Amino acid sequence: MVQKYQSPVRAYKYPFEMVMAAYEKRFPTCPLIPVFLGSEVLSDVTSDDGSVRIIERSCKLSVDAPRLLKKIAGVEYVYFIQKNTLNWRDRSLLIEAHNETFANRIIVLETCCYRVHPDNEDWTCFEQCASLDIKSFFGFESTVEKIAMKQYTANIKRGKEVIEYYLNELMQEGITEIPRWVPAEQRPLNSDPSSFTSTPSCSALTRPNPRTQLHLDLSSPGNSSRDVTSFSADSSEPSTPDADKLDADYIERYLGQLTPMQESCLIRLRAWLQENHKGKSETGEWKAEKIPKDEHILRFLRARDFHLEKARDMLCQSLTWRKQFQVDYILETWTPSSCLVEYYAGGWHHHDREGRPLYILRLGQMDTKGLVKALGEEALLRHVLSINEEGQKRCEENTNIFGRPISSWTCLVDLEGLNMRHLWRPGVKTLLRIIEVVEANYPETLGRLLIVQAPRVFPVLWTLVSPFINENTRQKFLVYSGNNYQGPGGLVDYIDQEIIPDFLGGDCLCHVSEGGQVPKSYYQTEEDLDNPDHIRLWADTIYQSAQVFKGAPHEIMIEIVEGSSVITWDFDILKGDVVFNIFHSKRTPQPVKRETSGSAPVVNNMQLIDRSWTLGVDYSMVESPLTCREGESIQGSHITRWPGIYILQWKATGHAPSSGPSLSRVDDVLASLQGSTPRCKVLYYTEVLASHDFRGSMSSLESCHSRFSQLSVGTTSSNQSQGSSLISR
Repeated sequence: MVQKYQSPVRAYKYPFEMVMAAYEKRFPTCPLIPVFLGSEVLSDVTSDDGSVRIIERSCKLSVDAPRLLKKIAGVEYVYFIQKNTLNWRDRSLLIEAHNETFANRIIVLETCCYRVHPDNEDWTCFEQCASLDIKSFFGFESTVEKIAMKQYTANIKRGKEVIEYYLNELMQEGITEIPRWVPAEQRPLNSDPSSFTSTPSCSALTRPNPRTQLHLDLSSPGNSSRDVTSFSADSSEPSTPDADKLDADYIERYLGQLTPMQESCLIRLRAWLQENHKGKSETGEWKAEKIPKDEHILRFLRARDFHLEKARDMLCQSLTWRKQFQVDYILETWTPSSCLVEYYAGGWHHHDREGRPLYILRLGQMDTKGLVKALGEEALLRHVLSINEEGQKRCEENTNIFGRPISSWTCLVDLEGLNMRHLWRPGVKTLLRIIEVVEANYPETLGRLLIVQAPRVFPVLWTLVSPFINENTRQKFLVYSGNNYQGPGGLVDYIDQEIIPDFLGGDCLCHVSEGGQVPKSYYQTEEDLDNPDHIRLWADTIYQSAQVFKGAPHEIMIEIVEGSSVITWDFDILKGDVVFNIFHSKRTPQPVKRETSGSAPVVNNMQLIDRSWTLGVDYSMVESPLTCREGESIQGSHITRWPGIYILQWKATGHAPSSGPSLSRVDDVLASLQGSTPRCKVLYYTEVLASHDFRGSMSSLESCHSRFSQLSVGTTSSNQSQGSSLISR
């Protein structure tokens, strides 16, 4: 497997010319980097006008590996070829390196770039990316990979320290400013040419387009340092750096201390989301969609120990769930009932010593049986989701208030009064389902769980719920029985005395409800449960899911009464690749639904176009077919020319769906048991707008139900309409 690394943007608060002078001091040897034993210049070429200089070196590195491995490999040192292209005109340095030793067994590629900061021309930015691909190494491939990654990451952040060390050395020598390079024709007469070329001995690299450089495929042979570089001053067009790149200082301030590889995982997953939720419209214009905030992405990475593929799968499933059940809008749409307000004994209460938001839950005082009977499982689940959404919002606020990253909250659970009535089976079932949903969609949001006044029945409850709690989360639990929470070693170690609630012996008046027994007058009747307005979170969604089988597309019918109406759609491809079509039918279709046998789960798969129908006679295609790939989000519209029946079709493509490392889901397994596994899965929503509601732009067609996620900083949308249909990915 190819190991990859991508750094955040690191900033030096010094001009580019000073940074280049400091960089030159690293050669031919650098005592501050023990692994770097020396270098030899292979070639040194300067352009006619002096604006571009290319130096190619052979660099000798030591290897920190077991003696036995060195003996088997037959080497004590490894050699790399490094090509530096310095462009004084563009004020950029590109560094390309690849290994010369064991080049037929191991491919190591690295690309680094120094360039002027986009917001301050007196600062310098630095980025690097690298890849390691071990083809074969005498049966020690895994060992060599671990050694190489450990040694590389250990030296990543030292690079900035080395540059800053030599910058200080320059200033101690009295060099505090170096003039910028200017063309010869713009220099004053009788001036010293060397004063306009910064440090003539600096080695460097030609400036690439920053967008291209960041996404180099380092496994491509075309990125070899042996590539010929042109000296044309205009060959490298200046480009505005991508505003979506992450800055190292931003990461430290808002996300916390991360190792180099953790930073790389965050940047790569973030880039994958940006790429996956961006596509071209029919006009050829790119349209960006919202992606989750960085702290939200980081939570999923932490939950999967920074295993990129596992974190991506978990995050994508959660984002689909949020979109399907409109969780993004729960704080705007959810209003707790009077029963919840009075008898749900939980609420937010200041913060702990580390600045985390503090949530208090008086579980022992709650009538769990009464709440379930009065509200139902779905209402309680939705209320817990609103608490988690509020918690994320408070974390962001506290990050700004306390000036340090806060991404989780503390929960204080008081179990005074807990007894066997709390182990009522439907109540425990509700609790387990809530835990399951929270664990899957709000990972790493719980910083610490303080359980106080745990009674003798607590071990029974813990035995029931602990298997459903992630191991990382369980390690954050602290349990105090009796009055052990009082005094040193108790709550005061985590919560200031003036914030500890009064009912636990603290000095703060707590306004959290005291709970109590729920009156039976609140209990729901069978008529309430059968009411179509009854809250059902999993059914209360505008999106529908469908399965697409080989030879069995999924089709839906839309009847248009008024010409020039607008059919809009918004769908996600959850599995496989599909072709999306829209037809106008001259005949009324007879739905054919895919049958299930025995106890097999019900699948949503409908065919409307009869096999005897002829395209162009019985029905006609009104939009060009659109191929949609797994993971894409598609929004589009069609202005109808005629009233009548329109059919939207999702059809499996001819080739096999893309495969990934994700685990099989329950419905996949069940579907396979019934004899035919769906090739594709689609989550879709359609809506018909009257002609007078159409404004000629995608933004007018985007209802509040079709946004990707509010867990984002911002988004852009197309403000133009070209033709009768606009499809964006």
